[in-house]
Amino acid sequence: MALTKEQIAQRIAKELQDGYYVNLGIGIPTLVANYIPNGINVTLQSENGLLGMGPFPYEGEEDPDLINAGKQTVTTIPGSVFFDSAMSFGMIRAGKVDLTVLGAMEVSETGDIANWKIPGKMVKGMGGAMDLVAAAKNIIVAMMHTNPKGESKLLPQCTLPLTGVKCIRKIVTDLAVIDITEDGFKLIERAPGVSADEIRSKTVGTLIVDGDIPEMIF
Repeated sequence: MALTKEQIAQRIAKELQDGYYVNLGIGIPTLVANYIPNGINVTLQSENGLLGMGPFPYEGEEDPDLINAGKQTVTTIPGSVFFDSAMSFGMIRAGKVDLTVLGAMEVSETGDIANWKIPGKMVKGMGGAMDLVAAAKNIIVAMMHTNPKGESKLLPQCTLPLTGVKCIRKIVTDLAVIDITEDGFKLIERAPGVSADEIRSKTVGTLIVDGDIPEMIF
């Protein structure tokens, strides 16, 4: 059974390590803030100028002046600090972010990512993804395995304008956990009830399936 967006975020949260500084991109990645494991202390950074972001607020407790880079209302934790975007991007460009979680439209088997523009559709701008992929120590992509047309988003080469080149290390989709290796996509875990054959059929790029692939554990 394919994972929900919340389950994708929950699985990615297992990749967090104590002491990490983490930037969460727009979309599914923002949900990771709700699933930080007990005993793990991470500091969430937002490129609009917030260090120490908490989980999403409960309904009725939102502060419209307290938002993340995707303009969603958020909460803060004790010790949170606010600053301007210039300082925020200075942190990012200086390599202070340990882990970045991004959404994507396409990922190539060599680790390229396209996540900011579809030709012919108007966008407000590139956002912070270009800086994040250039400077982050580790990047995980959170996305659905196929697009709304049912076409694979895991490709030999991206067809959309690139955000970054050879920068992605891991992908978590609604079907699988996949590592990027020198030989292509490597299947690490599969969603409960989803077979390796189904994942292979929905992956256009090279997919390495080595032995019996375990199901994800939450």
